[in-house]
Amino acid sequence: MKRREFLTNTALIGAGIPLGVAPVALSACSEQGAVATKNYSPDELGMYSFVDIAPDGKPLKAALIGCGDRGTGAATQFLSAGPNVSIIALGDLFPDRLNTCRGVLKEKFNNEVADADCYFGFDAYQKVLERSDIEVVLLCTPTHFRPEHFKAAVDAGKHIFMEKPCAVDPTGIRTVIAAAKVATSKGLTVITGNQRRHRRDYWEAFIQVKNGLIGDVISATAHWDQGAWWNKRKRPEWSDMEYCIRNWFNIKWLSGDHLLDQAIHNIDIVTWFMEQRPVKAVGFGGRAQRLTGDIYDFFSVDYYYEQNKRMLATARQIDGCDGNVSEQVYGAKGVAMLNDRNDIKIVDFGGNELWKYDYESKPVKNPYNQEHIHLVESIRLDKKINQAEDLAYSTQVAILGREAAYTGKPITWDEIMASPLRYGPETYAIGPLPDYKEGVAPLPGKAPDAPVM
Repeated sequence: MKRREFLTNTALIGAGIPLGVAPVALSACSEQGAVATKNYSPDELGMYSFVDIAPDGKPLKAALIGCGDRGTGAATQFLSAGPNVSIIALGDLFPDRLNTCRGVLKEKFNNEVADADCYFGFDAYQKVLERSDIEVVLLCTPTHFRPEHFKAAVDAGKHIFMEKPCAVDPTGIRTVIAAAKVATSKGLTVITGNQRRHRRDYWEAFIQVKNGLIGDVISATAHWDQGAWWNKRKRPEWSDMEYCIRNWFNIKWLSGDHLLDQAIHNIDIVTWFMEQRPVKAVGFGGRAQRLTGDIYDFFSVDYYYEQNKRMLATARQIDGCDGNVSEQVYGAKGVAMLNDRNDIKIVDFGGNELWKYDYESKPVKNPYNQEHIHLVESIRLDKKINQAEDLAYSTQVAILGREAAYTGKPITWDEIMASPLRYGPETYAIGPLPDYKEGVAPLPGKAPDAPVM
């Protein structure tokens, strides 16, 4: 859908589409943005156990769908999570990626996957989910495919690890939200790859904020600013589809752009701490130095909330520029300074330290490992966790900001939730993609197919 059609159609249909979406549940908070009036305990707020290893139990058999670098990493972290766990099936589009992953699992964990348990093609996920001996699936394909795979895994009754983000467009978000509710009704565990929610230092900072240490939360900032990321040039033997999937991070319809794929971590933290959804967003962004694909190099998005609260989110991938991966949550009495560098603290506006996480007595475990420990622990102890809906709403906040930057127009939450916008082809096959244009990124205020200068 062209961007001008998106803005017109959402205005026309926004009030007419029944979404069936309930408001985000506020953790132990009766009113959005309200300051706690009592001391919330970790248990009241749903804080995880943060054990070093998941408990033993009956053998837990899993399958990996998407065998690239992140999928291979997720598989190794699952195998490290606790005793009696194994990966018994693999699914991917490309044999070389699957075989590389297969070799890593064999070498590092002596986890062998037989030839008969390796599935290839766009329908590999369906073949995996048909198997009754698989209890857990790890969903690690490029993001575009996540909603369809997640819904199918829920329908099959599998426990799920789902990488972030969970969709690239509002159509996918609605699919994930609906499937998340079904997963809850089935008692399924769903752990998601927004790993900061699996760090104890973030959790203890959240408890301090909930208990009013910084007063009423009034604004926040979220940043993922770094150097250039990976890219792959198209080879002569690759079709358009193969090139896009092998270079998926740099392709808009597959990754959703890096405001989703990376800055979702920071946006998710602010969404968690603020416990509100924005009412609208105004964004800026562009493409300056990226070598391949059709996405931006940088974003700056101004989010507006009720009660005149604000969030500024930035994302940049350009070498030689300032780096900043962090979040700050501002209250009436101080600021929560958040990051994944083991330096989380809360200060007042005079710079005085009000609280600091004790890393010496409570070291923070690698959160990529911790999220899989929580996955296995949740299943074996029947302590159900379902993070899918939280991830869906955080991803939608990022989508809102991306579309505001792409169009150069203010877009409201209601518009993005009702939007029929969908990225990507309707059917999948290795071959040409007539609608994909290399190097052509959205130009704010211009026709959507105008070339980048």
